[in-house]
Amino acid sequence: MATCICTTFSYLLLFLTSAANLALVNSSDSADAYLSHFRFYWHDIVSGHNPTSVRVAEAPGTNTSSTLFGTVFMIDDPLTTGPDMDSKLVGRAQGFYGFAGLKKTGLLMAMNIVLIDGKYNGSTITILGHNDVVSAVREMPIVDGSGLFRFARGYVVLHTVVVKNRNAVVEYNVFVNHY
Repeated sequence: MATCICTTFSYLLLFLTSAANLALVNSSDSADAYLSHFRFYWHDIVSGHNPTSVRVAEAPGTNTSSTLFGTVFMIDDPLTTGPDMDSKLVGRAQGFYGFAGLKKTGLLMAMNIVLIDGKYNGSTITILGHNDVVSAVREMPIVDGSGLFRFARGYVVLHTVVVKNRNAVVEYNVFVNHY
């Protein structure tokens, strides 16, 4: 009986020490982190002679699905400082999105924001998550990054500016913690 109490106490002490160390490490990490905010305009061009988003796969029932379930697009979309394509190009959104909702239109998006301008040139921000495209405003998580965004965490707030001829312009407000 005494051995059981000692063993339990030892495990409890080990757990509390580990938790305290983890909290200490996390608090010191956050002190060194920067919070940056960027605003980009994502241009998803699926029509015309030079599309930046192309259909690469579809499920057998996609043509009868009201939500395009099973359709996958590969993207290399321009990111600009304004909603017009003539705005300054600051990066590319490279990755894919797939229509993932059977009953309601929604996308699974996996992409890197590859920056090509200024001190962030060559750095990336990785986004992976659900995009509820029928909502006026939505949010997706930032799961990592590279270069100046190594170990990045944060979120992106999206707002569709315009959809015309299946092409879309979406405002991306990026809030990213990085070191």
